[in-house]
Amino acid sequence: MKILVIDDHALVREGLHQVLKGLDEDAVVLQAGTCARGFELSAEHADLDLVLLDYHLPDMTGLAALDIFGKRHPELPIVMLSGSANTQIMRQVLQNGASGFVTKSTLSDELLHAVRLVLNGDVYSPRELDAPPAVVLQEDLNNKPPLTQRQELVLRELLDGRSNKEIGTSLNVSDETVKTHVAAILRYFDVQNRTQAVVAAARSGYRPATSS
Repeated sequence: MKILVIDDHALVREGLHQVLKGLDEDAVVLQAGTCARGFELSAEHADLDLVLLDYHLPDMTGLAALDIFGKRHPELPIVMLSGSANTQIMRQVLQNGASGFVTKSTLSDELLHAVRLVLNGDVYSPRELDAPPAVVLQEDLNNKPPLTQRQELVLRELLDGRSNKEIGTSLNVSDETVKTHVAAILRYFDVQNRTQAVVAAARSGYRPATSS
């Protein structure tokens, strides 16, 4: 058995490595800190059985990486990991071809259960999606898709405390474009200002651009 773990935190990767040994003591667990490195390893190891992919990575979002994996390795099952329990992101990820979604607060036994299901050809749906109908209806009314990749990049810069001008320089876009993205971020979190957006984003598991 060969599994690839893609996460930018070494401690998380090591923790997952140890947990996955519970599947098979002889399992080979490859590790990558970025999507770019993950793509390299997946090309080098054609016999991969599974990929555990973090949703928030330095070089691209999990959705973007999922799309690339789907085109390059359509038969390779992907389980998305996230520190956020955002049900809209969960649905988006599963609708875009992931075989499962697991939050990082999940207990080890549940993670192993999810991985076993996926390795057997099934799809693991997190319990958070088993919400009461009233909650689901409210989310449907909101009709709020996940942030785009560019909006996530701007949000990560906001989490670093950068001004619009600094964000524009960093991402090579105009001040007006930054303002448009910031406005979309405020609407997404249903807040009135940047400070509230930063707090809400941090609670949802988003990390600054400089996090390691």
